[in-house]
Amino acid sequence: MTRYDTLITGGRYFDGTGGPSRIAHVAIKDGRVARVCEEEPDPGQAKRVIDARGCWVTPGFLDTHTHYDAELLVAPSLSESVRHGVTTVLIGSCSLSMVCADPEDASDIFTRVETVPREKVLPILKHYKSWTTPREWVAFMDQHPLGPNVISFLGHSDLRTAVMGLQRATDRTVSPTAEEQARMEALLEEALQEGFLGLSTMCLKWDKVDGDREWSKSLPSTYARWREVSRLNRLLRRYGRVHQGAPNAANPLQVTQYLKETFGWLRKPLKTTLIAMIDLKGNPTVKPMASLVAWLANSFGGNFRWQLLPTPFTVYADGMDIVLFEEFGAGEMALDIRDQLERNELLKDEQYRRKFRKFYREKLSPRVWQRDFGDAVILDCPDKRVVGRNFAELAADRGIHVVDFFLDMVVEHGCSLRWFTTVGNHRKDRLRKMVTNPAALITFSDAGAHIRNMAFYNLPLRFLKLVHESYGEGEPIMSLERAVHRLTGEQADWFGVDAGHIREGDRADITVLDPGGLDQDLEQVEWAEMENFGLERMVNRVPGCVKHVLINGQAAITNGEPEEELGKQPGYGCFLRAGATAR
Repeated sequence: MTRYDTLITGGRYFDGTGGPSRIAHVAIKDGRVARVCEEEPDPGQAKRVIDARGCWVTPGFLDTHTHYDAELLVAPSLSESVRHGVTTVLIGSCSLSMVCADPEDASDIFTRVETVPREKVLPILKHYKSWTTPREWVAFMDQHPLGPNVISFLGHSDLRTAVMGLQRATDRTVSPTAEEQARMEALLEEALQEGFLGLSTMCLKWDKVDGDREWSKSLPSTYARWREVSRLNRLLRRYGRVHQGAPNAANPLQVTQYLKETFGWLRKPLKTTLIAMIDLKGNPTVKPMASLVAWLANSFGGNFRWQLLPTPFTVYADGMDIVLFEEFGAGEMALDIRDQLERNELLKDEQYRRKFRKFYREKLSPRVWQRDFGDAVILDCPDKRVVGRNFAELAADRGIHVVDFFLDMVVEHGCSLRWFTTVGNHRKDRLRKMVTNPAALITFSDAGAHIRNMAFYNLPLRFLKLVHESYGEGEPIMSLERAVHRLTGEQADWFGVDAGHIREGDRADITVLDPGGLDQDLEQVEWAEMENFGLERMVNRVPGCVKHVLINGQAAITNGEPEEELGKQPGYGCFLRAGATAR
């Protein structure tokens, strides 16, 4: 009779606390870590043995900023994350959950922002969405065959739309009535009682609504006055939960509103995490200002974290279909027009082009994109002569302004013109310094969204490579134990969920990886079909790196490939409730 379900032998064991690693053997029984020992148990005591010699045995990674809200309904394996060692994903980010609003509203506040086609998302929601309250959503999650574990925020745009209606929720002249405010607070409190992590909000104006009714309005959360948000924050503070937000890039001082909320002088501090700490090409002041804000917040009794993508922020575009153009007037004008022929007429108009050139030249306005077509390389185009070159070079060859050349190319080729640029985190020395900041969470993959614009599904591996490389260069930026901790136990403990550790008694969410696999190009992207979506998206593939992944003790990845049963009944993962721990 076997004693254990699985035995992982001979690996370098990291427990997720940041403590010293060592060669150890991990025994698993009934989904829990039954034993961690240095003397190898008899292999005959286990139904399954994983030889981890030469590998790292770590807690499963947490990805604490994804937009899998719709995908997990129809393809709950979420294998594009699990294959890279992720065992817990956080949804409901950026004010966008799919909990309270009706299917059409939930779709319209999600699809344009996250660039997932409405014609795919809306039918999924109409088919699956039978819930309208947090309690009902949790009941659905508890019986849904999840691949990884799921944790969630309640989105403010979702909440506001459900209570006020999409039209009123996106009308700047309208504030919620006393009854509507009370209803929002009641739904949020129900969510917190059911184990949601907290509330996500959005102040960034360029995230827009889809659909035929309130097309191109900003997300509902952006219309809320701060007193509405502040009242919701009282509940978060009372329950010790988290506020995730995104300041308005056009008004940098707006971050002071978040600072006031997180300060804990005479009250309990509000856990706050904001998007994002980044070394932007277009605005080098963002990174030092972010560091200053975090220092002020935490020095005056706050509990504040920035979100930090630990890799170059490279984005891809088809023609003009990318959110970067929403941040300035001329780009916004074009993206507000859905009909391609009508948009092309605008792009050919000389008066419009003058406006575009003006915005392009403007260097002092807040920005994410550096607005430099000389730093944008063409990947594909029907005219193959331009592939591999940047727009500025090509414009110079033709003797025209680079804006005119770009707009001419968009008019001629539309979405068949594919290009990319890196907007930030491009300087490795500064990135290495940023990831050591204790006020930063190593996260912000946006997995499940922007399916043709970016792919950071292997974010944890990119971070480990960044640290591992520093060892090879003789200047370690942190210990490997600390690096694993940053991806696992640190985030689980901060969010207050039962994850991120593999000590005796912990749930057995475990990743076994070969560190030699980190030597390959982790920024390479490929195309793969989205399961049950009928779409292709950009993904990452890292062959030979992540060998095995266990979720609740069950084999989810074996020899680098997802198990066939991942995401099928009865499910591997579960909905993890904030505040519920096993220890």
